[in-house]
Amino acid sequence: MYLPTQFRAKDEAHALALMRAHPFANLISVDDDGFPCVTHMPLHLTQENQSHVLLGHCAKANPHWRYLKTRPQALVTFMGSHAYMSPKVYPDLTRVPTWSYLAVHAKVEANLVEEAQAKDRLLKQLIGDHEPIYAAQWRGLAKDYQHKMLNGIVAFELRITELQCKLKLNQHRPESHTAMHAAYTQGTPDEQALAAWMVKLGMVQP
Repeated sequence: MYLPTQFRAKDEAHALALMRAHPFANLISVDDDGFPCVTHMPLHLTQENQSHVLLGHCAKANPHWRYLKTRPQALVTFMGSHAYMSPKVYPDLTRVPTWSYLAVHAKVEANLVEEAQAKDRLLKQLIGDHEPIYAAQWRGLAKDYQHKMLNGIVAFELRITELQCKLKLNQHRPESHTAMHAAYTQGTPDEQALAAWMVKLGMVQP
């Protein structure tokens, strides 16, 4: 992605935090005709052998897993909080509106998970992110139903090979920070989250 120096995250932990806080991602690769294929899905971030790995799955009817099997390199994007920024935050009038946002792009290498028990373990990690109590209900379902459900999906591990994290919060315009933070603090949940990131990055005092 277009990533000016002033918006490039200097700490990998910021990217990891965004991926965990906003796990509903876009998995992007190319189909057999070379056209981009996008699947929207929740992903679980974990670590294996000192590498960051994203775990996910798609329906077996979704051809995307076949593209991953043939061409394992793919891109995963995460969008964090975002909001309009009014030029009113500047002390002068010769300004224009813009958009503040947090985003992560991860280049990945895909590996399909086809063994039933391995798929089950992978699903448990996703369940743990969103509804841990459901794991007991899943274990109580009939074995033939579990098998049918597992057979209807294709699971995969996406090993991250490169991370880009963009934190676009007008860092290069310090004259706007106080007013921008004040406006976002009183705004929508997304704007309030951006205000918290401004504090985290040391742009304003808490």
